[in-house]
Parts: sequence; structure tokens; C-alpha cells
Amino acid sequence: MIGARDSSLSISVLGETLAVCRLDPREDVPARATDSMFSSVTRTPDELSVVCPGRQVPAGVACERHWRALKLEGTFDLDLVGILASVAAPLAEAGVGIFAIATHDTDYVLVREAQLGLAVSALSELGHNVSPQGSETPETN
Repeated sequence: MIGARDSSLSISVLGETLAVCRLDPREDVPARATDSMFSSVTRTPDELSVVCPGRQVPAGVACERHWRALKLEGTFDLDLVGILASVAAPLAEAGVGIFAIATHDTDYVLVREAQLGLAVSALSELGHNVSPQGSETPETN
């Protein structure tokens, strides 16, 4: 471990409210998965998982709504260890469930919108620098 629990990270809260959707693994990737500034698509033999803005998800799609993304700022070398753990562990200790997404450069940790304040407090108390929420108004659906 790189000692990330002892080092502060810069974390920003993305402004958009997201949905985590589960689709049949044989389905095509829906356009909504690529029509926004933040989305994630993962296909496995068991499912097609799509994370996208909740406002783009039509009724009837199996999804969990009202997630907010915390972006771990910076570009992290793929050989570094402990970056995600330095965020996931204090959130677990605070009783905040997460949905983690990794990209080539960084990590995103999604938390339920209702637990966003608790998540920010837990991370700030550990010494992480968490920027204020985005200026977008969270959606209500």
C-alpha cells in the first residue's frame, strides 16, 4: 500500500445525479450510455452495466437511481496500490456503500445521494480535500 490513508487526496463531487442500470448482456449499448460527459459501460457474461445521468434513463429500465460521483483528482499510475482503499475504507467505516468505477487515469466512487454529506464528512475528517458539490441542481427522479 502506498500509504494513501496517510496522504490526502483531492476529490471533487460531480454535479449530476446518476443511475446504475443493469441490462441483459446481449443488449446493444444504449445511446444514453455515450450521450453525456460522464458514463460507464461494462459488459460481462452475466450483465451489461450502464452508469449514466438518471434523467436519461427511461421508465421500465432496471436501475438504481440517485447516485453521486466523487472523482479522485489526478492521474494515478496503474502500479499504485491503495488509492481506492484510502477512500473506500473510511466510507465503509462510516456506513456509506459505494459503487466504484476505474478508468485508465483515475477512480470514481459513487455514493447514494442521501449519503453524500456523510461521505464528504468522513473523507474530510481523514484529511482528504473534498471540493464542494457541483453547481448543477440534483434531479428528483
